[in-house]
Amino acid sequence: MKHRIVVLGAGYAGANASGRLAKKLHPADVDITLVNADPAFVERVRMHQLAVGQTLPTRLLADVFAGTGVRVEIARVRSVDAERKTVHLDDARDIAYDTLVYALGSTAADSGVPGVAEHARFIAGKQSALRVRDDLAALGAGATVLVVGGGLTGIEAVTEIAEARPDLTVALAARGGLGDWLSEKARTHLRAAFDRLGIIVHEHTDIARVDATGADTADGRTIAAQLTVWTAGFAVHPIAAATTLEVSATGRIVVDDTMRSVSHPDVYAVGDAAQAPGAAGETLRMSCASGVPTAHQAADAIAARLTGRDLPRNTIGYTAQCVSLGRRDAVIQWVTPADEPKSSALTGRAAVRLKEFICRSAAWSIAHPTVMMPTRRRHVTVAQPAAADA
Repeated sequence: MKHRIVVLGAGYAGANASGRLAKKLHPADVDITLVNADPAFVERVRMHQLAVGQTLPTRLLADVFAGTGVRVEIARVRSVDAERKTVHLDDARDIAYDTLVYALGSTAADSGVPGVAEHARFIAGKQSALRVRDDLAALGAGATVLVVGGGLTGIEAVTEIAEARPDLTVALAARGGLGDWLSEKARTHLRAAFDRLGIIVHEHTDIARVDATGADTADGRTIAAQLTVWTAGFAVHPIAAATTLEVSATGRIVVDDTMRSVSHPDVYAVGDAAQAPGAAGETLRMSCASGVPTAHQAADAIAARLTGRDLPRNTIGYTAQCVSLGRRDAVIQWVTPADEPKSSALTGRAAVRLKEFICRSAAWSIAHPTVMMPTRRRHVTVAQPAAADA
């Protein structure tokens, strides 16, 4: 009987894990099933571009994985039974697994702020970004757009909107200082870009309430806006927390250095869904920069355990944080493996070219899942993953 591997989610992490498993394991010995709600790969790092009306390539998962040995199922995951080793789908089907790779990622979080769910828009996924696109198209000249959240997503969203719609008044509300986690060089460039684009910045501002006319701050001010875009935080899907899997306080599956669940040895978690350690033991942040290497680590560990080979070492660390500032400007902040900013940063057109290369490379790896590296598809020698081999 073939070993059944089920991968939930086809974002950067899930798609990479599926392709890497198909490269490493012999198709005569394994069935690999990739479950995803959308029939196409969503290039999530470009949702701010989609939100302003830019057209993104369509990569259908059925075409991407044709001939690879990975079977694609288009369905939404409703629940996981980690004891019975089954996944329940929205079409009432159950899929059984021997090994599960949980890669359902994250979505926007309203942080419990009143009015956000009812009145704000999000850009964490394709459908939400398309709603922002439609709302922006409906705004007339002089209208105000408020982006809440001073992290990477908020900065990329607000600069993209300001560049695409110079006829609008565009503002950013950040809980801290603008880019206060960046180096001095990067912060200086960031502020110059905001000045050039005419973006109003509300620093050290907590939003206490959102309604149809804007937002109220915790210190009693009102920021008027015809459209509020909320980027202040992400949350994982609640499916894992509803299982018997050990999860963190935020619902991420707690895993070891091989991305395997600390409570269920037949379950691996990758990407935003995993509370995963980096090489230095620090918890990896939610990002594409974490998703791809955790996917590779999990796939390599699964293949090693099933074929009786040595487990991969955890070497996951960071190199840079990439921030686009519209289509013609960007910042590449160089960081330590532990994600601490270095004093050096790349800015301007050179940063644009490098960031575009990184984004295109990540998408290319999805579109070509079995050609990224030569490999030998090995036969399975172990019927089930052992519980105490790491």
